[in-house]
Amino acid sequence: MRLARIASADGVAFASIEGDPGDGARVREIAEHPFGTPRFTGRTWALDDVRLLAPILATKVVCIGKNYAAHVKEFDGQIPEDPVIFIKPNTSIIGPQAPIRLPRSSSRVDFEGELAVVIGQPCRDVKAQRAADVILGYTVANDVTARDQQRHDGQWTRGKGYDTFCPLGPWIETELDPRDLRVTTEVDGAVKQDSRTSLMLHDVGAIVEWISAVMTLLPGDVILTGTPEGVGPIADGQLVSVTVEGIGTLTNPVQDR
Repeated sequence: MRLARIASADGVAFASIEGDPGDGARVREIAEHPFGTPRFTGRTWALDDVRLLAPILATKVVCIGKNYAAHVKEFDGQIPEDPVIFIKPNTSIIGPQAPIRLPRSSSRVDFEGELAVVIGQPCRDVKAQRAADVILGYTVANDVTARDQQRHDGQWTRGKGYDTFCPLGPWIETELDPRDLRVTTEVDGAVKQDSRTSLMLHDVGAIVEWISAVMTLLPGDVILTGTPEGVGPIADGQLVSVTVEGIGTLTNPVQDR
């Protein structure tokens, strides 16, 4: 199932996307929330008649850094033995087509295309082999980063925490095997990143186990699994598209703040 959040003439709701998004897909409104077995209201729209929002509003976004060896090497870093975690505020979340706004205080803001995990139930101390039991599904993310501030500060909160620095979407795919998916990022149509999730140093199960040993994960929480090599700067007027095989493409324009 493809789960989305939509804005229609009737307001904002969760919905299921049914059919080929490129060929007359329909949107079925979900009553209340998408967790558990969704209940449908009976209202439907054509996909073209609604606006896709960020598919979930998380209480927190937990991110994995340095999870692709080639990405670590492009910054001359050491490959960590354990997952490196940091948090982006939920106020950084935006949806498809919403603008990434570049802060005036930064001289370099980078794209980072990633696979994102969406948690489906409250959980703590989840073993890797049980991770699938607590996952609602997967979506596409862009871990936008003020690179100069990340380097200057020595920690990552400011550089990765600006409003609009966590685009998510276009929807959540609930039926997906995350072990070997192609991840690509394009800027103005030029491919900048092209890798596979099979190259992650720590897979989804290991990531969920590591994070849930530290903190309780709640329904809707989002985990960003790390970015492959090829990250680079974005500028006002550009268009950034991240595609994850089996999910779809997340596109956002870039604007000066």
